[in-house]
Amino acid sequence: MAGEVRSVLSLGATLGEGPIWVAHDAALWFVDIKAPCIHRFDPALEAVRSWTAPAQIGWILPDSNGRFLVGLQTGIHRFDPVDGDFSLIHAPELHLPGNRLNDATVHPDGALWFGSMDDSETAISGVFYRMDRSGCVASGLDAVSITNGPAVSRNGDILYHVDTIGRTIWRSVIDGSGVHDARVFAQIEEGAGYPDGPTIDAEGCLWIGLFGGWGVRRYDPAGKLMASVAFPVANVTKVAFGGDGLATAYATTAAKGLSLAERRAQPLAGDLFAFDPGVCGVPGILAKL
Repeated sequence: MAGEVRSVLSLGATLGEGPIWVAHDAALWFVDIKAPCIHRFDPALEAVRSWTAPAQIGWILPDSNGRFLVGLQTGIHRFDPVDGDFSLIHAPELHLPGNRLNDATVHPDGALWFGSMDDSETAISGVFYRMDRSGCVASGLDAVSITNGPAVSRNGDILYHVDTIGRTIWRSVIDGSGVHDARVFAQIEEGAGYPDGPTIDAEGCLWIGLFGGWGVRRYDPAGKLMASVAFPVANVTKVAFGGDGLATAYATTAAKGLSLAERRAQPLAGDLFAFDPGVCGVPGILAKL
């Protein structure tokens, strides 16, 4: 199904994550959590620009104010790339200094959904949240050590959320009463890596990066495995669709956790990759906060 996987930007990121195509900018934005920094990749010019973040940074998403929302270890900030300024909006976990924000998405209604995690990857302290202009609330979903996603279906009625350590992708219903009816959507088998960031395509299928799994997978809305794409590096974190017609799949990767021998065997670890997925993506929604 997919075309050849190729490195399009050599970075050697420690923990590349959170890719998002910004249409009005015609560029892919993503982060290196551990650097910590923000990257903007212009595929037309094959050029990158970077900004240093003041704390570990899990994600970046465009907002309706023409700037960006970012999830730092210290809370949700608004980021202005013109002057590089970060301004705090909300700190949901001041009581959990060992936690950090890890991944996020925007619901079709403009609300921000995001998750936290234990930075040491052991405590069961990762929580999913929903935030809009009226405030920030916990979703009520069970806490896990490492949250990833969530991702939201095109019509906004399904939430896909990931328990990375538990190797489980969950599917829940979203409606006026909140989030409920959580059930297992897909389980990643032993030896196939850990599910990382999820992304929805135009056909309603879910793509998942596999940390330690040497690739990405595509599942249909019922949780059936449709396709696998192999990578030349072990730690693939998340896919984003971009370019003309959102027809190119980009994927962030990570060098984190690799031994010196593994790093030598994977010289492209931490690079930004691209491939033809055989399907288009879904236009991004601007966050309304």
